[in-house]
Amino acid sequence: MKKVVLTAAITGAGDTIDKNENVPVTPQELADSAIKCAKAGATVAHIHVRDPKTGGVSHDPELYSETVRLIREADEDIIINVTAGGGGDFIPSQQHPETGGEGTWIQTPKERHRPVGDTLPEMCTLDCGSVNMGDSIYISPASWLREQAQMIKDAGVQPELECFDTGHVSFAKQLVDEGLVEQPMFQFCLGIPWGAENDAQTLDYLISRIPEGAQWSAFGIGRMQLPTVREVAKRGGNIRVGLEDNLYISKGVKATNEALVEEAKKIMKEYDLIPLTPAEAREKFNLKNNKGDK
Repeated sequence: MKKVVLTAAITGAGDTIDKNENVPVTPQELADSAIKCAKAGATVAHIHVRDPKTGGVSHDPELYSETVRLIREADEDIIINVTAGGGGDFIPSQQHPETGGEGTWIQTPKERHRPVGDTLPEMCTLDCGSVNMGDSIYISPASWLREQAQMIKDAGVQPELECFDTGHVSFAKQLVDEGLVEQPMFQFCLGIPWGAENDAQTLDYLISRIPEGAQWSAFGIGRMQLPTVREVAKRGGNIRVGLEDNLYISKGVKATNEALVEEAKKIMKEYDLIPLTPAEAREKFNLKNNKGDK
């Protein structure tokens, strides 16, 4: 059986806590959920944090440090993947469209990198371009991304190259060509308005555009999460599930992160895939384990 990475995206930054009470909010809840996913067989926990009082989006470095500390102190091992997306949301003001209106939150590359630099996880995400997301625009200029990629490289952290559309794949390859990314690992983010479509043809095209031998993963959102697991498993790719991307295990049935991990494993088994253990993945991808260093 082939072994692949199984990632649990624990919470994300979406407005979801009122839709599913299982969405973790506090650092302790995030860590507990990551540990449950590890016990269920996940290789990686992908971490965002939230405001413990409101449940809304937060970019507080202290919350990242606390969450990562709690995961590292647990007996159950899991690779930590911290978001480096930070504040990138721009919503034009109706009165002054050249400025950000309510809901805008833009951070500099250094601010976006701080949770990674503070905690030194094995992995972090790097969103490889700007994209329309409903009424907001997620902004990641090329010069900013180059700066972030250099900081990630200097920190000794493995970037996961988040590609929301075809042009993002081209830019990710440019980062590789420029020496800013040495071991490309692509993550295809499918079905997010208004990025790459979530269908088999789009997935095959994206896979065809990456360097030979590069690692890749893909995920879908909402009701397409588990069908996307099947499409990825058919192609032998790495898998991602979790409450960041989908709140339900089936129609009307609220999910937990660990239940989604279990469902993914069932689908993977049909295609002779099993999850890499964290130790196996660290060795395979030369990931630095900083447990105990921070």
